Amino acid sequence: MTSSNLTSRTAWQGRSWRLRVDSLLLPDGSSVEKGIIEHPGSVVLVPLRDTDNGPEVLMLRQYRLALDSHILELPAGTRGWTEDPLACAQRELREETGFRADNFEDLGCCWPAPGLSNETMTIYLATSLQSDPLPQDSDEIIVVQPVLLKELIGMALDGRLHDAKSIIGILRTDQFLRESI
Repeated sequence: MTSSNLTSRTAWQGRSWRLRVDSLLLPDGSSVEKGIIEHPGSVVLVPLRDTDNGPEVLMLRQYRLALDSHILELPAGTRGWTEDPLACAQRELREETGFRADNFEDLGCCWPAPGLSNETMTIYLATSLQSDPLPQDSDEIIVVQPVLLKELIGMALDGRLHDAKSIIGILRTDQFLRESI
């Protein structure tokens, strides 16, 4: 299906994204309005460290207003409009977990909601972690919760882990580690 854009306007603009409303002319001659979230992109981090029980991931327990619930998720953050994804990843890791990583491995990208946003999430495996905290964002209350990778894989596959970016990051990490052996 193709359509022609008649008009486009910014309906709302926040600090890190904006809502654009487009009026479209459909092939049958009718018109429709569609909302699109314009987003600068984000990063997702899989902070991994070795333990005696196997690889462990520093997950976050964080309140999410849209869900009115605390959820388990990987650290992540929105990039500035011109910010380099790796620079954002390095900053977000320190802000959200209190650690920095000596190594970042790019695990690829994903679109979290292509039906309503142009956001692209870049996923990084972060290893060789060392304590080096930055202040957290004032509007975030985050608890770092280490979880064994093998447990997270099970949670991703059996439905106990619901956050899509975390499921993708965990499964890509597992695949990357299997291929690195």
